[in-house]
This record gives sequence, C-alpha cells and structure tokens, in this order.
Amino acid sequence: MNAASASPVRFALAGTIALAVAMGIGRFVYTPILPGMMDGLGLSASDAGLIASANYVGYLVGALVAAGGWAQGRERAVALASLALNALLAAAMGLVSGIGSFIVIRFLAGAVSAMTMVFMASIVFSHLAKSGRNELQSLHFSGVGTGIAISSLLMVALATTQADWTAGWYWSGAISFAGLVLVAFLANEGPAGSGGSGRELPLPRDAALYKIILSYGLFGFGYVITATFLVAIVRQNGETRVFEALVWLATGVAAVPSLFLWQSFARRSSIYKAYALSCILEAIGVAASVMISGRAGPLAGGILLGATFMAQTALGLQAARQLAPQAPRRVFAIMTASFGLGQIIGPLVSGLLVEWSGNYVSASLLAAAVLVVAAGIASSAAPPLNKVA
Repeated sequence: MNAASASPVRFALAGTIALAVAMGIGRFVYTPILPGMMDGLGLSASDAGLIASANYVGYLVGALVAAGGWAQGRERAVALASLALNALLAAAMGLVSGIGSFIVIRFLAGAVSAMTMVFMASIVFSHLAKSGRNELQSLHFSGVGTGIAISSLLMVALATTQADWTAGWYWSGAISFAGLVLVAFLANEGPAGSGGSGRELPLPRDAALYKIILSYGLFGFGYVITATFLVAIVRQNGETRVFEALVWLATGVAAVPSLFLWQSFARRSSIYKAYALSCILEAIGVAASVMISGRAGPLAGGILLGATFMAQTALGLQAARQLAPQAPRRVFAIMTASFGLGQIIGPLVSGLLVEWSGNYVSASLLAAAVLVVAAGIASSAAPPLNKVA
C-alpha cells in the first residue's frame, strides 16, 4: 500500500462527500423540496410532518442496527451499499405520489443514511487516528453543510427553469450516485487496524450522564422543526423560490465551518459550555425565523441553524463519551435513541400545531423554548470546574 492510498486527507474527503450525499442531500433535501410537494400534491403540514418523522424513525433504526458488531470487516462494503441505496431512494421519491409510499421510502432513506454515517465514521476516524490527524474530523463533518449547500444550489437551478418538485428528487439521486463513485475511489479500504470488540461495561449510574442524554433528546426535538419546515415558512411568507433556495444555501454555508469553530471554543472553555451556548443561539434562530418579519427572520434562522446543529450533534456525543469512557458503543446507542426520539416527535407535534394555528409561530416558539431547557440541563451536568471556567 503506498502512502497516497492511506492519506488521512484522502479519507477525510471521502467522509465529506459521503456525508454530503447521505445526510446533506439524503436526509435534508426534503426541506427545500417540501413546499413544492405540499403545493403540487395538496399535502398538509401534518402529512409533511409524518413523512419527515418516518425518515427520523428510519435513522434511529439504522443507527441502532449499525451499532452492533455484525459488519466488522465489511464496513466499506456496507457503507458503499448504503450510499447506492440512498441514491436510488432519492430518485424513487419523484416516481410516487401517495403518502404511504413517501413514508416507506423516507423510512428506508433514513436507515441507509444512518448506516452510511456510522460505517464511514468507523473507516475515516480509524485512518485519522492512525495518522495522528484527528483534527480532520471537522473536515469529515463539514460534508453535511456541503450537501445542504449543493442541494440549495440545485433548487436555484430548478427554480429558474420552473421545474417541478419531482425534478428535485431525480437530480438528488443523480448527484448522490456521483458522490458514491467518488467515495468508492477515495475510501479504497476499510478501517485501519481492527480495534478491540470486547464486551463493554454497563453505563455508569451518573446523574450528569442522564442529564446529557435528556438534553440531547430535547435538542433533537428543538432543531428538527426548523430543519424540516424552514423553507415552508419562507413559502408561506410569499417569497420567491429563488429566495427559498438562498435561505437553505445560507444554512449549508454556515454549517460547513461550524464544527471547527465550536470545537475551538470548546477547547478554550468546555464541551458543556459550547454545547449549551449552541443550543441558546439555535433557539434564537428558531424564534427569529417566525418572529422577525420580512426576509431577515428566515435568513437569520437558517444561518443560526446551520451554525449550530452539527456542532451540537458532535459536542453532545463527546460529552457523553467523557462521562462513559468505558462504554463508547453503548453510550452512542443510547444518545442516538434519545436524539432520534426527539426528532421523531418534533415534526409530528409541529405539524399538528401548524394545522391548528394556520402558521409556524407556535411550533417554532415551542421548539425554541425546548432548546433553552436543553441548554440549562446540559449546563447543570458540567463538572464543577467547567461551571466556573
């Protein structure tokens, strides 16, 4: 094996592309395409929330399945197969029109996006650790924002050509397939070495750990309402399709450097402070998206959402691993379950609130309040030295 084949940058770029297509497009392209689906098919907000929740249920199931040891030695094959299915499922969304079909497809898409995330992380992080380049994890996670930005540019192109919502899904599938080819070329081997797979100890009975798990679930509830309905909020305000795409572009662009910046802040203060502050800033953005009139509100909401949600995802997991270092797989699974439950409930509740009120204000303010509570709980979990740091 030559040096180039094991380059940590090569594997980090593979991770970037994989997350761009599996998460940034596979999971989140639903947000900018949703308004067109609602207009074209007459879907209600509760219908849209149900479809979104199906995707999050699939993500939860996929992550928990991937957390087992059944794929050891086959991580690369499973990751590539998941990316292939991700592309096919995206294109399939343009071929159907019934809510039942949408629910099944989005459930499966959520499952394969989680499988991609877990197995690509095992590949990429092992090579980064072997090379002593763990700082490149930020490049890996920037793929989510990159994918969101790419999907928003796609929406701009489709809006200028007056293409309907089905074209968004077809092109998403095509872009995802191209990403699969690049990932297969860059990630040309599985994980470096074979880490121990011995039986882990049980999770500690620690109040701080319970608080982080609860806070992570509340974060899942709080972020997902804006992440699902942000572009629909813009559409309800009577804005153009181009501006809808630009708001989503701002979300993606803000997400790209967010983890690097928040990790830098966490090193200077603490993981707990960084996580709590990111929850507060996200809450401000969620509220701003519906409380500030004109274009400024949704634009601020998109920027603050992008600038925080991926960092919160990583920081929450890091805090949990600090509190349960002897059980990394167990704590990943329970944190994923908590987060997954929150983001499953979020779209269901918000969809019902939107139908009841006729707008997104009450749902968004509820989400903002939940994020503030999540910040308070996380702060209370911090060790004494971190509280005064």
